[in-house]
Parts: sequence; C-alpha cells; structure tokens
Amino acid sequence: MEATHNLAPAASATDSKLHFLDYWRIIRLRKAIILTVLFLVMATVTVVTYFLTPMYVSTAGMKVDKDTPDMAVFGGIGLPSQPFDPYFFNTEFEVLKSHAILDRVITRLKLNVIYAQRLKVPEVTVQQAYEVLSRNVEIKQRKNTSIIEVSAYDQDKELARDISNMVAEEYENYRSRFRNERLLRGLTTLSNRLGELENQVGTALKTVDELRISGVGEYDIASDGAQMVSLLTQTMARLDAARTQLRTEVSAQEQIVATVQRIQEKEPTRLRYFLASSSALATPELTTLIGNLNQAEQKQDSLLTQLGPEHPDVKNVQTILSRINEQLDREVSGITSSLEAKLLGNRRAVQDLEKQITEAKTAHAADIAKAAPYSRAKQDLENKQRLRTGMQMEFGQQMINGEMSRDSSVQIIDHALVGLNPVKPNKPVYIAAGGVAGLLLGFLLAFFIEYLDTSVKTIDDVEQALGAPVLGVIPQNVGALIEEGPDSPHAEAYRVLRTNILFSRKDPNQRTMTVVSGGAGEGKSTTIFNLATIFAQQGSRVLVVDSDLRRPSLHKILDVSNAIGLTNYLLRQMKLDEVVQTTPQPGLDFLPSGKLPSSSIGLLNSQQMKEFIDEVKSRYDFVFFDSPPIMGVSDASILASEVDMAILVVQYRKYPQQMTLRAKQMVEKIGGPDCLLGVVLNNINISQDSYYYYYSGYYYDYYSKNDESKPDDEKKKSRKKKKSGDASGETDTVEVKPKY
Repeated sequence: MEATHNLAPAASATDSKLHFLDYWRIIRLRKAIILTVLFLVMATVTVVTYFLTPMYVSTAGMKVDKDTPDMAVFGGIGLPSQPFDPYFFNTEFEVLKSHAILDRVITRLKLNVIYAQRLKVPEVTVQQAYEVLSRNVEIKQRKNTSIIEVSAYDQDKELARDISNMVAEEYENYRSRFRNERLLRGLTTLSNRLGELENQVGTALKTVDELRISGVGEYDIASDGAQMVSLLTQTMARLDAARTQLRTEVSAQEQIVATVQRIQEKEPTRLRYFLASSSALATPELTTLIGNLNQAEQKQDSLLTQLGPEHPDVKNVQTILSRINEQLDREVSGITSSLEAKLLGNRRAVQDLEKQITEAKTAHAADIAKAAPYSRAKQDLENKQRLRTGMQMEFGQQMINGEMSRDSSVQIIDHALVGLNPVKPNKPVYIAAGGVAGLLLGFLLAFFIEYLDTSVKTIDDVEQALGAPVLGVIPQNVGALIEEGPDSPHAEAYRVLRTNILFSRKDPNQRTMTVVSGGAGEGKSTTIFNLATIFAQQGSRVLVVDSDLRRPSLHKILDVSNAIGLTNYLLRQMKLDEVVQTTPQPGLDFLPSGKLPSSSIGLLNSQQMKEFIDEVKSRYDFVFFDSPPIMGVSDASILASEVDMAILVVQYRKYPQQMTLRAKQMVEKIGGPDCLLGVVLNNINISQDSYYYYYSGYYYDYYSKNDESKPDDEKKKSRKKKKSGDASGETDTVEVKPKY
C-alpha cells in the first residue's frame, strides 16, 4: 500500500507532462502544413507590401485650452475655475475630423480635384474626398500635455504638410468663430432680458405705491414683521404660562375634592381628621375644635370609670361633646364648600385664558392678512430689482470679457514640415506581422485537422475507445526480422510484444493465434511473421500459416512459391509434411496458402480445418495464422472462432476509431470476450512522435549506439550475415522437406 501511495504523485506528473507533449506531438506531425501556411502568408504579405504606394506624414502641433476670460471683474478673485472635463480632448478630436473642418480644407486645397486625378475618374465629390481625407488624418494628444498633434498621410510629401497645417488653421478659425458667435448670442439674450426686467420693475414699483397710498401698507410684514412676531410671542408665552399654572392647580384641587368626597361617603367622621392633617386645607377653627373634642372624650372616659352614665357630670360632658361635633360638621362643610367653589373658579379662569389666546391668534392672523398684499408686492419688487442688478453685472462682465479675451484658445506651436522618408508601408513590421499571422493560422489549421482526424493516435485512444490493453508498439518501416537478424533494433519491439502476449494469455495451453485488422494495409501479415520469428528466436517451435486465402502475402516475404500449401492439405491432396516448408530461421516453419479455391469459406470452416489445427498444436509450441481484414470478408471471423487467441493490429493514423472498435467487437462476438488478448499499434514514427519515444524509443538508441561501437569489419559481417543466412550455411531459398 505504501508503494502505491508513493507512485501516485509521479503518475499525476506524468499525465500532465504527456498532456503537454500531445500538443508538441501534433505540431511535429503537422509541421509541413504549418510551414506551408507560414510560407504562403509571408509570401503574400511580402508581395502586397512591396506593391503598396509609399505614404509620407507631416505633423502640426496645437496648444488647445477651454475658452476662459483673461481676468475676473466685479469683485471676482482670480479667474473662474474650470471643472475638469475628461471628455474635452476626445470631443475636440471628433471636431477636428468633422465636416466643419475637413470640408473647408478640401475646398481650400482642392483635394477633390487632386483625388480625381489620382483615381483617374472624371469627378470626386466633396463627400467622397472627405471619406478619403478622414482616413488619412490622425489626431492624438501629446502625452501629459494639452497639445494636440494633427498628422496627415499622403503619397505627396508636400501635400501632406499642407493638409496638416491647413487642418490646424481651420480648427483655430473654427474655435474663434464659435467663441465670437457664442458671445454675440449671449449679449443679445442678456440685452433682451434686461429690457424685460426694466419693464417688470417699473410695474412692480407702481403696484407698491398704490397699495401704500390705499392704507394697506400700514403694517409692513417685511419691515415690522419681526416686531409683530416678537409681541405675539411674548403675549402667547404669558397667557400660556398662566393657563399652565391654573391647569396644575385645578388638577390638584380635583384630586383633593375627589378624595374628600370618597371619605365623606364611606367614613364621614374621618373627614375632619383628614382635613386637619392637610396644611393646605386645615383652618385654625378646625384644629381647635378637634383639640377640644379630644379633651372632652378623654374626660368622658375618665368619668365613666368612676361614675355611672346617668351622673350629672357625665351628662354634662356628653352635652359638650355633642356641641363640639356640631361645630366640627359645620366647619368641615364650610371647608369642602370653599374647596369646590375655588375649583369652579379656577376652571372658569382656565377657560378665560384659552379664549384670550384664541383671540390673540385671530387678531394676529387678521393683521397679517391685511398686510399680505403689500408685503408680497414689496418682496416681488425687491426680487426683480436684485435680478435686474445681477443681469446688469453679467451684461457688463460679458462686454468686458469680449473686449479683454484672447484672440483664440487655440495656438499653433509646431507647423508641419515636409517628411523626408515614407512611413507607410513599414515593410519589416508588415512582414513580421504576416509571419506571426501565418504561424498562428498554421497552428489553427493543424489543430483543426487533428480535431477532424478520428483515427487512433495514442495508447490512451486505444484503451479508452476500445477498452483493450496495448500489447506492443511497432515502429515505422519495419521489415522482415528474419532478414534483419536478432540484433535488429526493431526486434526489441516484437520481444516486448511476445512478453506481453505470454503474460496476457489465460491458459498456458493456448498456443494458436491469429492477427486481425479492421482494414487492409494495417501491417497484420508483417506483424504475425515477425512475431513468429521472435518466438522461434527464443527457442520455440513455431509454424506460420498463411490462411489469407484471398490475398496471400507471406510467401513474398520468404520469396518462395505459393503453388502448394494449406488448400492442398485441406482438400486431402497432400499430407502435412509435404506442404510445410522450413525457413532460414531455426525453429520457424512456414505453410503457404496454396492455390486459391473457388470458395475459401467452406475450407476454413470445415472439419478438416479443425483437425488441422489440432494436429499442428500437437507438433508445434505456437501456431500463427495470417488472416484477411475482418471488416472485408468473413474468413478472419472464422479463424478467430477456431484459434485460442487473437490480436488486433491497428495502424497509426489510418482508419477511424469506429472502424477499429467494430473490428474488436466482431472478434469478441465470435471468439468470446477472452479471445482478444489486446491491440498492437503499428507503423509508429518514433523519431517524430515523442509520445511513443518515451514508450519504446530507448532501446533503439541503445542498439544504434551498440551498432556504432562495432568495428567496420564486424558491421560488414553483420550485414553479410543478414543477407546470406546464418552460420550453418542456410540460404534464403526455402526447401520443402518433411518435418516429421
């Protein structure tokens, strides 16, 4: 588990690296397209550039400011501040290229006539000339300054100078005319408005005089308003304070009266003591009577302890008590009556105060209403007089501004000069831009073609689209290994393939194999023959059967006759020993297809074919069957169902993935899901495609270095050995001889 975790970051880094290498691989593979597009674009740009008419440029500089007076008058402090306008220069740029400026330049320089001569047409209108001139005039602001540069382009260097200077002059004249016209319009408007105000002031003054004579102006709110408001405020404050005080007394008296009435209803005798306890309600008579009552009661209690109730002294005391109680009742009644009378009087006083406040407010409102017309007329007169005064000052200000202002807020500081060298076209820049555009267009075209190409390109394409493992990657231009020898760099690719096949098969008894492909020309015959050669070089007894009865090709690799072979054996015309041929490679035998019968389907699907497979399995360690393309005929499907294993050969960038997927599905459908061991990617350009170089390119470098390190005589011997056979004297001529 620990090793698995350690390998995870490395795998992730590899995926990221391969993702980048995929783009580099596409560029290398499509470099011909990229270079062709680059060459065509650069050649086109170069030719067009050298045929363009040279253009000269002249530039005039102007200092441009907003229109402001030179000095302030009528008490102003300094010049009036101008708010920052972020759109001022952009607006002036548009003015400089407007019809108001350029049409005058066209007329003064007769540019429509010049353009007509250049275009060789009878006439060019001012509008047409404007369209040409506006494209050849460039306006920009000099950095960090208020200077505007006017650049004019033309094939005539002197005309370019004249255009630039003329645009600057016309703009200066335009600003001066605009300033004067605006000032004249302002003065005219102010003069008319000032006359109207004079008439309005006279009418308002007449109205004020009439109201004063009629007596309406007795109370002038504008002058006496503050005094009237002050008197009203004092009166209202005094009355309100008195009312508040009375309301407080009334509230307190109402609470006392309510308490007295409540005590009188429930405990009348207790009321006298309540009144005596209140400093505000108690009277000297009430206090004296209560004291006498207490003394009489004490004396009665003392006598009753010694004498009987009928004793004259006791009755005398009781008579005194009765008289004192009557006096107390009269005193309490008098106090309560006085309290109620006082409460009623205070309530009436409050009502009187509220009436006085209401009358004061009404009287004040009447005074204001009476004086309102006069006050409004007087205020209207003052407003019109102030407006007239301000208008008179503004009129005087504008008159002085018109006399004191500068001639123009535009000043030409740099007059245009004749250009010495043409500025357009900039040939190096145009050609460099064409190169960049061509390179970009080439890249886009290369990636677009790659996007449209749905063929198999990488191992990931195979494993994701087919869901089958890649057993081997075969490089480009691989010949027959029986001629190249076991030390050939190409042999290592097949040794890797052999190892993967041995590890991928489910059962060691699986020894018959066919190599199929979706379409023709994907290299299945070369693959199966070289794979058989590698098995034989590793010490196995191997038989290669050319079972492609429609277009046999293995006999051409060995340069032998195809007159007799598999068909002769299946038709019971010859025995196995008579049709099997030996090869220069020890341990490798070959069975040609023989003459093509009228119907090969019956032979491959016959009982004789099954018996043949069983017999060769008993004689050889491995038997390899070549087959036609599985998408073209049914022979390959029949072979896939009869042998133990099948390998699908896919040629790099040849057929669409859907065709390869269909071939894989046909093999699994007929031979079962375990029949197909995997896929072999064929015809890979290792030197150009770096993706596959990391997969199988190291041993090519290794073998090539070993080959370079050999002496020249050993290299010659090695090449001679490849041509003439092995050391035992076998030649390329294959003899038919019995094997068993």
